[in-house]
Amino acid sequence: MLDNLRGMAVFASVVGHGSFSGSARELGITTSAVSQQIRSLENELGVVLLHRSTRKLSLTEAGESFYEAAKDVVSAAEQGRIKVNQLRDELAGSLRVSTTPELGVNHILPALSTWMAAHDDLSVTYLADNHYIDMIDERIDIAIRMSPSINDSSLSSHPLTDVRQLLVASPQYLRQHSKLYTPKDLAEHQLICIEIMKDANQIDMIQTETGKKTRVKMNSRIYTNNVFMATTLAKEGHGLVRMLEMDVKKELESGELVEVLTGYQLPSFVLYAVTLNRDQQPAKITRCLEVLKKYFHAN
Repeated sequence: MLDNLRGMAVFASVVGHGSFSGSARELGITTSAVSQQIRSLENELGVVLLHRSTRKLSLTEAGESFYEAAKDVVSAAEQGRIKVNQLRDELAGSLRVSTTPELGVNHILPALSTWMAAHDDLSVTYLADNHYIDMIDERIDIAIRMSPSINDSSLSSHPLTDVRQLLVASPQYLRQHSKLYTPKDLAEHQLICIEIMKDANQIDMIQTETGKKTRVKMNSRIYTNNVFMATTLAKEGHGLVRMLEMDVKKELESGELVEVLTGYQLPSFVLYAVTLNRDQQPAKITRCLEVLKKYFHAN
């Protein structure tokens, strides 16, 4: 089949130029190679396509009919090549981005909003989920994750920013409950548990000055798998909550939530953009990564 398509392209070129030599120059092959392609095509079809003479070439009746089909095939292939080049080099086509609901609303959409508006030939799909999404099965171009593509050669990781974890509560909750001076005091408090976090009710804290690490298991009676709900529960005074700083930035600035045990640190993360590992990324993916990196660097 592939040889037939190649032969059709050579045949269309020969007819277009009116000679084997002209076709050979266009295709960058020898005249004898052109002649061989035509003979192979005629043998495959079982008909003569060209009358050959020392002075010129002319189409047979079968050749005239076949030429129209060959032209259509060559034209379709050229259009396909143009579209592929556009998808590779231009900001067009489809872009699929995977993120969590919280990151999507608070950061990814603000980061990409102006860029999306400037490129209306680009169709963007956002998949917002707190669970791992297989990039190949879901045809994801960029996934925003808190972990790199460990031991997976099919993926490439692009660090965007360092992300701190904080332990926060509402001023109302802190007024109504015992004071917090050291991590051990956490045992007397309620933790709003976010189930998507590993060991959700186990808190590791490192003293900033000494580096001493303390692990505390807190009591929990309220659970959720959603950061937005956990934030609201904390604002309403139902307990402490362990959050990424970037997810509660607005609440910290407004004073609705405050950080506790500020002399201690929780383990931090790195936020990554993960892509499929390709020799050459399409321009839309490269530019999207640039916009995301610029946003997180500025913030």
